Amino acid sequence: MFGALRIAASGMSAERLRMDVTSANLANANSTRGADGQPYQRQEVVLQAAQGQSFDDVLNGVEVAGIVKDSSPGRRVYDPSHPDADAQGYVTLPNVNTVTEMTDLITESRGYEADTKALEAAKAMYTKTLELLR
Repeated sequence: MFGALRIAASGMSAERLRMDVTSANLANANSTRGADGQPYQRQEVVLQAAQGQSFDDVLNGVEVAGIVKDSSPGRRVYDPSHPDADAQGYVTLPNVNTVTEMTDLITESRGYEADTKALEAAKAMYTKTLELLR
């Protein structure tokens, strides 16, 4: 009966995590050296359909399968004065494109908003149903 609430809540949780990861990508867009000594690598959230409790439970929502690192190469910029420059004077910057990240952030925000509206609509329907049953 409360499948719509579960689905909307799982979507909100997934979008919140996606926004957190995108924010971390933006915050580290110029980090040339992390704890491992390498430039920051962009991360992405992988989602999958949530597994049901039973065979009849087909409305399960979404769940996080994991957070993976983007393996694309970083940008190389000529800056011989930078402390992380190589012998040729190039610095390897993270593989984070701020335009892509901002676009993702807008998409994630709108997804969260849509899930919120779905949650509100389901709540209103359940409330109306309970009022009718009185």
